[in-house]
Amino acid sequence: MIIVLRAGVTQKEVLEFSEWIESANNVKVNAWYGEHSTVLGLLGDTAAVDIESIVAQRMVESVKRVQEPYKKANRKFHPGDTVIDLGEGSVIGGGKLGIIAGPCSVENDQQITGIAQDVKASGAAFLRGGAFKPRTSPYAFQGLRAEGLELLRHARKKTGLPIVTEIMSPNHMVLFEDVDIIQVGARNMQNFELLKELGKVDKPILLKRGLANTIEELLMSAEYIMAAGNEQVILCERGIRSFETMTRNTLDISAVPLLKSISHLPVVVDPSHAAGISSLVEPLALAAVAAGADGLIIEVHNDPPHALSDGAQSLTPEQFRSLAARIAEIAPMFGKEVAHRT
Repeated sequence: MIIVLRAGVTQKEVLEFSEWIESANNVKVNAWYGEHSTVLGLLGDTAAVDIESIVAQRMVESVKRVQEPYKKANRKFHPGDTVIDLGEGSVIGGGKLGIIAGPCSVENDQQITGIAQDVKASGAAFLRGGAFKPRTSPYAFQGLRAEGLELLRHARKKTGLPIVTEIMSPNHMVLFEDVDIIQVGARNMQNFELLKELGKVDKPILLKRGLANTIEELLMSAEYIMAAGNEQVILCERGIRSFETMTRNTLDISAVPLLKSISHLPVVVDPSHAAGISSLVEPLALAAVAAGADGLIIEVHNDPPHALSDGAQSLTPEQFRSLAARIAEIAPMFGKEVAHRT
């Protein structure tokens, strides 16, 4: 349920009104303070809430029920866009287009640090790199794990770029205390115990859509994180599995404007995993910008033919530099400015 309050209501009045609603109806109230109005979102079982008694209050402008099962992720509860700002220019949302770039897997110190320096010089505001790698085959490279995280921290120290890397288990939480943005991969999108644990941390979570999951299921996974207390969630469209076999996945570009219309959470697109083919990364990335994405996550490797994972979809530093320049050129046409790390 959503309650829109009239303009001019003080925060003290909002607090007192919220406390009255919570005590009378056994629900939780979340307040969003906008420039011209205040919106209260009621979470819990609102079936027995007396709407007439609420409408009768002089400060109330309107009341309406929300049918969607996701509440905290719903734009109706939070009309303003959520912005993820890690400082010094590393921003996703609010008109800023944040580019996340780096290798699929961290392989060694020279590799990750060199790529970090290259992508920062080209315009990336965040560094990605896999330390723990979920692979289809148990015989494939699984990542350097804790050592990989240490190498990412070293690259961050050299470049200043915040690091983005994937977690696979709640048991690994202690290892990720110094990670700037924790990524939940497609295979773990519905690992609800992991999502609940990530709801207890005070740092952004990059949540990737599952290979065969609907948009509503993606938002419900975000809701798990937010319901546990962490509202810093970034949604990621990375392609879904379809009947097409010529690409690794099928990029659902329509998900971007749709998510932007129904949720306040920032949306980034992963054209690398969507295509699985490096030559398709640039057109898909540009399409994502045109569709309204708040960010891109792009795989870059200094030697793709010899990469330990996903070399076929990785751009070289030179290719990334060219793409980043094109993104910076077209972004203003769609109301965005590329975020730059200072």
